[in-house]
Amino acid sequence: MGQNLKTSVIVPTYNEKENIRALVTMLLELPIAASVIVVDDNSPDGTGEIADRLAAENTGRVHVIHRPGKLGLGTAYIAGFKHALHNGQDLIVTMDADFSHHPRYIPGMIEKIETGYDLVIGSRYVTGGGTIECAALRKFLSWGANAFARTLLGLRAHDTTAGFRCYRREVLESIALDRIFSSGYSFLIEMLYKVQHQGWKVGEVPIIFQNRQQGSSKISKNEILKALQTVLKLFWTRGKD
Repeated sequence: MGQNLKTSVIVPTYNEKENIRALVTMLLELPIAASVIVVDDNSPDGTGEIADRLAAENTGRVHVIHRPGKLGLGTAYIAGFKHALHNGQDLIVTMDADFSHHPRYIPGMIEKIETGYDLVIGSRYVTGGGTIECAALRKFLSWGANAFARTLLGLRAHDTTAGFRCYRREVLESIALDRIFSSGYSFLIEMLYKVQHQGWKVGEVPIIFQNRQQGSSKISKNEILKALQTVLKLFWTRGKD
């Protein structure tokens, strides 16, 4: 499973020193021989330095992209996409660094890709999926954002805001990444919209999303507002592109 597909896992980081070593170690131990791309936004807690040490310890399998500051989740993923595509990767996985997305689900996502899907989402909102240790308000906001995006944009995936994804390289090559206008978490909605708009086959596998145990959440009220604005902008341009 996945042995003949070159796979990279992109992990954006900002102040994840408590998680990054354990996460990268688990990713490298997966039965898929994946490489890891850490995109660090100049974390003041030293996450970038830890990532550099991991790269030195795992030459060729761990790569680090250092950015000068917090430039947004979307641009971090795009930097990782370009690095992975340049290095000939067949599959590109995106995930959070805080163990809310557990590495154990990645082999199943790749198996789903191999059955004929082009993008597979690790989903909270399909049978078998769910969330644990999340506040009721956060669950409600997440559910509401998904319902809003699905209704206005006609998205067929159940978990439109999930960052746990596996893309075929051809999908990313078909999208003008430099023309993506979203930079934060709303980037995830815009990417899914463009993937579906291009006609690629999107699938989902169930995951249990667990709220972070170490560090602090990066989602703010401003990010939620930006996500709503992104949906409205895409809705306004729907059918015009």
